[in-house]
Formats: sequence, structure tokens, C-alpha cells
Amino acid sequence: MIGTIANASSILIGSILGSTLKKGIGEGYKTVMMDSMGLAATALGVNSIVGAMPNSQYHVLFIVSLALGGLIGTRLSLDTLFDGVVARFSKGSNLAQGLSTAILLFCAGTLSILGPMQSALMGDNTYLFTNAILDGITSLVLASTFGFGIAAAAGVLFCWQGIIYLLAGLIEPYITDALMTEISLVGGILILASGLGILGIKQIKTLNLLPALLIPPAAIALLSLFGI
Repeated sequence: MIGTIANASSILIGSILGSTLKKGIGEGYKTVMMDSMGLAATALGVNSIVGAMPNSQYHVLFIVSLALGGLIGTRLSLDTLFDGVVARFSKGSNLAQGLSTAILLFCAGTLSILGPMQSALMGDNTYLFTNAILDGITSLVLASTFGFGIAAAAGVLFCWQGIIYLLAGLIEPYITDALMTEISLVGGILILASGLGILGIKQIKTLNLLPALLIPPAAIALLSLFGI
């Protein structure tokens, strides 16, 4: 799991450097950094959507996923639970917004899913080392905007990739191009929603939509049983 350790460590190092940088930044510069992060998240979300949508074999699945996922997340009040936990460690800050964006950016990407599988099955950490560089830079920017709390995303990513690594042999046959396309499409929409929230355009309870990422695997597995 050296690749996953490197990926999580890069986020931790980036968070340390970014939070240190934040201490010397004036309010005007912090606002610019916040806007920049919002624009970056929006651009990444749009890029993921545009890249995945033309290749989607299930043209309404992302709509169904968002609707069902939103209902499940709202029923579980995921946003309230998450905000409550984060608030204990960051009173008076907007860390919850930044941390939710970080978790989506770090965990919903193709490299973060295929990387640990490639590492476990072929001993190749190329994807994970590449992802480590990207996530390190991203965490530095996020931490310079939201503070050191972004480092918590390193723990989430380690658990996420660790589970995939341990189960790689079992889930590898089911990680098809069609599934990755649908996950990328839904994930891109959630990242776009986070970007809009950071920019103050529209506050969407993105955390309540997180279960939407679980709908495509379940739906495609069900459809495959009926040969669809």
C-alpha cells in the first residue's frame, strides 16, 4: 500500500504548507484564494461532466442517481451530522465546506479508484504516485483557504483507497468502463455543486447528495442480472 500511503502523505504535507501560508495572508488575498478555489472546483466538475456524458450508456442514470441519493442523504441528514462533527474542531470557520469539497476531489476521481486496484493486482503505483502530486497541490491550495482541517481528508482517502486495495481481487471484474463513466459523471456534478457553493452562487447540500455515488454500481449490477 505504498502508493496509498504516499497519496495520503502528500495531502497531509500540502495541508501543513497551505495552513502555514494562510497565516500570513491578508483578508483580501484570502477572498481571492477562496474565489480561485471555487472556480477551480467548478472547472474540474464541468470537465468531468463534459468528458463522461458523451460516453454514458445509461442516459438518465445520473438523474436517477442524484434524485435517489439526495433523498437518502436528506433522510440521514448527512450534512447536519458532518457539520456537527467539524464544528467541534473549527468553531466559527467554514471548514465543513472546504473539507467536503476536498473529500470529493480526492476520492471521487478515476485515479483514486483505479490506482489502489492497479497497485494491489499488478504492483504498479504509477496512478497513485501521479494522484499524490495532484492531491498535494490541491490540498495546499485548499488549506491556504480553509485551514489545516483539510488534512482530515487524508484519513478519509487512506480508508477509501485501503478498502479498494484490500477488495481489489473481488471488485476488479465489476469496475467496467461503463461504471467508471457513470461515477465520473455523478462525481463531476457533485464537484461542480461544491464549486458553486464556494463561489456563493448557490448553496447546495452536497453532502446529502453523496449517496448518489452508490447508485450507479447498484443500478448497473441490477441491470446486468437482467442482461440489459
